[in-house]
Amino acid sequence: MGHKRSIRGLYQRGSIYQFRVRVPADLRNVIPHSHLKRSLRTGCRSLAIRLSRKVAAEIEALFDEARRRRGLPHDSRILGEEPVSKTVAETMPERSEATVREKAGPTLSDIYGRYLQDPTKRRSDRTMLAHHTTRRVIENVFGSDKLIADITREDCRELLEILRWLPVNFGKKFGSISVREAVAIAKADTHIKTINATNLNAYMARFATMLNWAVAEEFIGRNPARGLQLAETVHPQDRRRPFESWQLRRIFQAPIYTGCRDDKQGYAIAGNVIAEGARYWVPLIGLWSGMRLNEACQLDVADVRNIEGVHCFVITQESLSGTRDKSLKTKSSERLVPLHPTLIDLGFLAFVEQRRKCGSLKLFDDLPAGVRGFRSVAFSRWFSRFLVSAEATSPRTCYHSFRHGFRDAARNARIDRDIALRLGGWITGGTHSETADDYGAGYRPKVLYDAISAIEYPELDLSHLLDRRRLRM
Repeated sequence: MGHKRSIRGLYQRGSIYQFRVRVPADLRNVIPHSHLKRSLRTGCRSLAIRLSRKVAAEIEALFDEARRRRGLPHDSRILGEEPVSKTVAETMPERSEATVREKAGPTLSDIYGRYLQDPTKRRSDRTMLAHHTTRRVIENVFGSDKLIADITREDCRELLEILRWLPVNFGKKFGSISVREAVAIAKADTHIKTINATNLNAYMARFATMLNWAVAEEFIGRNPARGLQLAETVHPQDRRRPFESWQLRRIFQAPIYTGCRDDKQGYAIAGNVIAEGARYWVPLIGLWSGMRLNEACQLDVADVRNIEGVHCFVITQESLSGTRDKSLKTKSSERLVPLHPTLIDLGFLAFVEQRRKCGSLKLFDDLPAGVRGFRSVAFSRWFSRFLVSAEATSPRTCYHSFRHGFRDAARNARIDRDIALRLGGWITGGTHSETADDYGAGYRPKVLYDAISAIEYPELDLSHLLDRRRLRM
């Protein structure tokens, strides 16, 4: 089969052919559009080619008529004696202040607002926060009043280059300066840490998703940011690493677990106090459940329940107390995770009962909710400092490394892959039928308990924590 001949300006939108011509540079201040677009109202290619020639001639006549009216150089032979087609002329009125306001089209800010308020889209609080952060950066770079139709591929490539030099937390570090000013500072000072490729690509992906929505809603004809991503230099599997055995030993031999001055500012100084709140339990929960940091930090006391004789974490956005302060990353994040026997041996159920008797709603109400309502933010910052104090830092490791270690421990225990994914709240599917995954109520708690009980870390000795538990009993 031969290739179809490409006709400049002719493209297909769905089953209908369209014709588009870029407005010449000398008429950009006259015609309030970057392109002229006309539906040819046919799905027949041969007819569309013939119609496109007719429309092209009409548009060229329109351009020269606009030049004639403005006293710009034009060719009267193109104009001829016949007036410009009324249909084409009506689609392209001359620019005036009133026309610009009424017919220039929606701005970047307009479209972003509509996109984020679209009731057909369901997004978690964290996802919305990420979109709002991206929106602030994008509008800072392009200007919130830039017409959405005027954003070009070159603009998007410039955005990618700007993001390459975007300092981490630039707003907090540099105050109210613009993105471009912050980038200029970062380029001049190599000591300033900039966002990594993963975060950069997340910005671009969220922006491209918004533009895809604008295409679907017919505000623009194509997505100029499609496929623009920075090449990753680190394999996805290496972006975060599990803690090595020596790191785990230093973490759980730190004063928080062996005795510190206090569990506030004196957590890194040896003493007689054993921490009992989030700083003690959240790392242990991460180790033995693989739970995400925010999932652990936002737990209600009522989220630890006995279900069919098995003590479980109930990871959910719903709250028995009626509050609405929890969020999950994905649909598959909602799940049951049985308590590992080691957590029970260490006295976690006694801690939960103590919080219940105190009338606490949140399991870790010693963590501040933060400006955005995420208790994990404060803990994450503290945990980074804690790793330094415990001399347990290593490249590409952080709290999320507990989750990577849990997944490796599940592999080494030869836990069924589907059960391991359910325990960790990872998306199932892949080679399996996602429709089939939606059937049934899931695994019984006893099945999940037997699986998680097989998780172990052979090179980690927590006997000192068990001994202290026995002394307190």
